[in-house]
Amino acid sequence: MPIAAQYIPAAYSLTAVGVWGASDFLGGVGARRANAFLFTAIVHLSGLVLVGTLALTSGAPFPGNASLGWSLIAGAVGGIALALFYRALAAGNMGLVAPVAAVLGAAIPTIVTAFAEGFPGYRHLFGFLLAGVGVWLISRTESGVGRPEGLGMAVLAGIGFAGFYLCIHRAGNGSALWIATCSRFGALLVTGTIVLFGRHLRAVAAPVLGIALVAGILDISGTAVFIRASQIGRLDDAVVLSSLYPAVTVLLARMFLHEHFNRARTIGMVAALAAVPMIAG
Repeated sequence: MPIAAQYIPAAYSLTAVGVWGASDFLGGVGARRANAFLFTAIVHLSGLVLVGTLALTSGAPFPGNASLGWSLIAGAVGGIALALFYRALAAGNMGLVAPVAAVLGAAIPTIVTAFAEGFPGYRHLFGFLLAGVGVWLISRTESGVGRPEGLGMAVLAGIGFAGFYLCIHRAGNGSALWIATCSRFGALLVTGTIVLFGRHLRAVAAPVLGIALVAGILDISGTAVFIRASQIGRLDDAVVLSSLYPAVTVLLARMFLHEHFNRARTIGMVAALAAVPMIAG
């Protein structure tokens, strides 16, 4: 059964939710066993090889100068943000870190888009609020005492993700594969430079290398479908829906790392999922 045209952007965004959520879980696991910037550079290299190959074989035209510039900036900002995010995931509880970064990453572009493209409508607005409440509930600590580990880096990562979303949207409506390739090149250039000048280059254990390669494939896949979602729909819709990825990260952390999964997080994920049709419709 074909998907109705108005739901295609949401379908792309929800695909990003699944692959980004899985990629972030793997990134958090891998960054606990290697330097975060070195691990992230390998992730970017893996993604670049995949999406670059697909872009070359697609026959799509290479982006113009303006699109290329915004793609590289987006990649540079997003590349650093991802490294900080992986460090935060490795240092703290994934069920807290991922949603906090997602809330900031979604809120800033949503506010900017509301000014740039006009009021999205009350149903969409309620969906945004419900998704935000859901992600916040997922991120709540139980004791509420002290600042949880990794929270500061999660905040910085969320701001960086917001910058990535805004810049990649400015890259225009060219080939999503080429835009993703250029942004990933920018990300690799920045993180690779940090690795080299920070003297973080060292041998990586084979299991960690395998995790990084898989995480890179998943992450760039999510980036490509997100770019397509933002091209054919509103940026705020694409950002808010895609930012539901913490539900996947939290579930995987619960299943494989046995992180605590309390009632607030359960309610939060239900609220986040309930927001999907409101935003997508």
